Formats: sequence, C-alpha cells, structure tokens
Amino acid sequence: MAQRVVVTLFDDIDGGEAAETIAFGLDGKSYEIDLNQTNARKLRKVLAPYLDAARKQSKSGKAFRHTTVAANPAAVRAWARSHQMDVPPRGRIPKKVYEAFEAAN
Repeated sequence: MAQRVVVTLFDDIDGGEAAETIAFGLDGKSYEIDLNQTNARKLRKVLAPYLDAARKQSKSGKAFRHTTVAANPAAVRAWARSHQMDVPPRGRIPKKVYEAFEAAN
C-alpha cells in the first residue's frame, strides 16, 4: 500500500494559501514565516534598505569585521632597517616594528 502526504502552507498574515517559507533572524533568534507571493514581496521590499546596509554573517556565526589595512611589509622592513631596527628578512614582522612605523608616519 502506498501513501501520499500533502503539505499545504497557509499564509501566516492573511490565512490564504502560501507560496513559500521565508527564514530570517533578528536579535539572535531565528524565525520562519509562510507567505504568499504578494506578502513575500512586501516583506522583501520593507527589509531591502536594512539588508543593503547590513553585514553578512560568517558560517561560524561571527560577524565579519572590517579591520585597518596594515602597511606594506616591504616598506616596513625598509624603514626598520634604515632606523637600525632588528627585522627578519622574511616572515612575520614584530608588532613593535609596525607600531614604531605607524608612530613615525
């Protein structure tokens, strides 16, 4: 014997038949709402200015952060050598060298 299961979505705003389920989050909580095409379009239109200004969240759950751009390592090395600072020819440049470079420039 075969079974056929039919799931019907109802619009959570007006009670009519829904076309899709929209998932969204706010204040650290996740939500889903079933909407017809008209109500889904209205929701997207209302949220559009906020989505355009928002940052996307990483998969780890932490928001992307904009950081300052560090100076060119080659320029920092050249400056450090000209000021008799000990700096390795390759690899990581010590933080104190970057700090001195930033303070001087």
